[in-house]
Formats: sequence, C-alpha cells, structure tokens
Amino acid sequence: MKLTLSLIKADVGSIGGHTRPSERMLDVVRKEVAAAIKKKLLIDGFVSHTGDDIAIVMSHTHGEGADPIHKFAWNAFIKAADVAKKFGLYGAGQDLLVDAPSGNLRGAGPAVAEIEFEHALKSPRAAESFMVFAADKCGPGAYNLPLCLCFADPMYCAGLMLPQMIKGFRFHIIDMDNTEGDSLIQLDAPEDAYKIAALLRDNERFAIDRIESRTYGFTAASISAHRLHNISGKYSGKDDPIAIVRNQGIFPAPEEIVLPFAKVHYVGGDARGSHVMPLMPVALNTPVAGVYCLPIISCIGFSVDRAGHFSDQYIDFFGDVAWDDARLRAQQKALEMRAQGWSGAAMLPYAELEYSGFRDTVTGLVNRFKYREEKGGKGKKK
Repeated sequence: MKLTLSLIKADVGSIGGHTRPSERMLDVVRKEVAAAIKKKLLIDGFVSHTGDDIAIVMSHTHGEGADPIHKFAWNAFIKAADVAKKFGLYGAGQDLLVDAPSGNLRGAGPAVAEIEFEHALKSPRAAESFMVFAADKCGPGAYNLPLCLCFADPMYCAGLMLPQMIKGFRFHIIDMDNTEGDSLIQLDAPEDAYKIAALLRDNERFAIDRIESRTYGFTAASISAHRLHNISGKYSGKDDPIAIVRNQGIFPAPEEIVLPFAKVHYVGGDARGSHVMPLMPVALNTPVAGVYCLPIISCIGFSVDRAGHFSDQYIDFFGDVAWDDARLRAQQKALEMRAQGWSGAAMLPYAELEYSGFRDTVTGLVNRFKYREEKGGKGKKK
C-alpha cells in the first residue's frame, strides 16, 4: 500500500515564556489524535514536544499535502492554542499565521515534513524504520550541515561505499528567499558535492527540502524549509525546522545519521531569533530552560508494521547518556559566543534582523546619518 508519514509541528503557547507547552495543551492534542485514529483518518499517531513546539507524527494513506490531514492538525493546534489563551500562556497561537488555511498547511505557519512511499515490506525495504527530528529556537537551515555530511561524506557515513548507496543521493535544495513559490534545484552527490556545499553554507537562504536515493528513487528524507518572516512579513519566531529521515539498509544507519550532530554546530536562532549559537541535542520533551535558551534538537525513532502502525515503543536517540559530552560542549561553545555579546559574528547579520524590532532601532539611526562637509568645499577645481 501507499503509506504516508506526516510530521507537523507548531508553537501555540508555552509556560512562563518560550519554554514548553502545558500538559493540558498536550493532552488536548493527544485526544484529537486518538479520535482521528478511531475514525480511521489516521492509522497511527504520536504527540510530543521539543522546547515550546508541539509535534504530531502521523501515518495514513491520504498522500502528501492531503487536506484532511493538514486540516486535522490545524484544528488540533487551534484547540491547544485555546487552552493556552485560557490559562494566559505566552505566545498562544503564535505559529498559526492565517485565520483559516485553505487546506494544505504549507505557508500557514506550522512546519510540515512528509514522505509517501510504497509500503510493501519486501526487498529493498524488508523493514521500515524512520527517525523524527524536531528543532526549536533555530533557523530553517539547521539540518544543512549534518544531513549533507551524512548523505554525501563517507567520513561520516561509511555506508555510502556500499553497493546500495554508492551511486549517491539527490539533494532537492530550496531557495527560501523566493516568496512567489517553491524555487528548487536538484544536485547530485557525489558529483555536485562542491555545488551543494556552496549553497548549503548559507543556512538563512538555502536549505535541503528533500533527499532521494539515486539507486532506487526512494525518498530518504523530508525537511520543513520555509521562513516564517517570508510568510508573515514580520518576525514571527524562529522557523524551528523538522525532518523525517528513513534509515537502514538502502539508507544510512541511525548512528551515521546522528553522528554529525555531535559537532553541535552553530546555527542562527536563540533568544529573539537574533543570535548565532550551537545546536544542542536533547532528550524528547525537553523544555527550553538552559543558558540563554540554546537552540535544541530532539531525535526519536520508530519502526512501522505491515499495517502502518508505529512500534509500541520509540527510541530516544539524543536522550542517551552518550550525548552528555555533546551537551556540555554545546554549553561551553554557547558561553564563549555569548561572551562576545552583540558584536560581529555573535549576532545574525542585519539582513536577518530586519524582521524583528532591531529593524526599527537601526533604521531610525540610519536615517539620522549625514554627509560630512569637507573643508574648502567639495569638488573644487585647482
């Protein structure tokens, strides 16, 4: 059968600032998911949070971009936002940028990642397993470096040298500055590796949208890549991207996929979405409560049975003690960067700050600049 995995995430309110959604909010969404499974809209579903964002993982047969699935998620987030408003929580409904979406949620605020595939559980996919990544307090290009290293560099993924992967992977890269529609380019690794790097180095403009196996044509990964300020026209929180990544066999193994995240690489985000800070791997359902609200990322994994149901347990990849060292290094790198305060590379460039209140401050000052009057006049002939 054709099976679709959908991951939809949104910040619709949190306790005491941008920290975490309340249990009442999460319970509302879980009840909506349970009802949708009972009505057979969904085959299965799972609800969690990373920082202040609620994520819904779903399996169904409606395909990518299906109106019933997206409307269901939207209504679930609306109900959670209503709870947030009732109890006076911060940022209630923040990521719900339109009054009522026409159907598909792309461009409406919530982050969306989806993969549709033939779910036959036979060679070359005798078993189906996948990982769910959810990031908070960071920009849309947060996955550029780690997924590029995993799917294009055998130093991180030795599996790329195996027959089932040696042809490489195709990267679909989106130009997020194009607001007229999704503007994409397809580049192949390993041949186009330098061209891929030339684009993906700019996390604020270019991002991976999708990765495909060049051997089988199967989708390996889907990433939400959009700019909230390009949708709303103002600062609306950071973009907090998500990703679904299929693993094992003809795709990289989980350990190869998570290895690049041990770099705790610098990304745009953090407080007010205006700084450059390391991305810290954390356990699922971790609130934002650390030093200067570091950008954080969670990663869990599921298996899928023949009927499309998730395994009765999930594995929390970043919840393991093996990641404690990475978390410590992230905090150390963060403190070093914050020691530089507002200066230079410690904050995002002005082009990225223009959708926040910094724009008004700087623009007001720029308008006060005047040309210096040189002594003896200007352009005087000898």
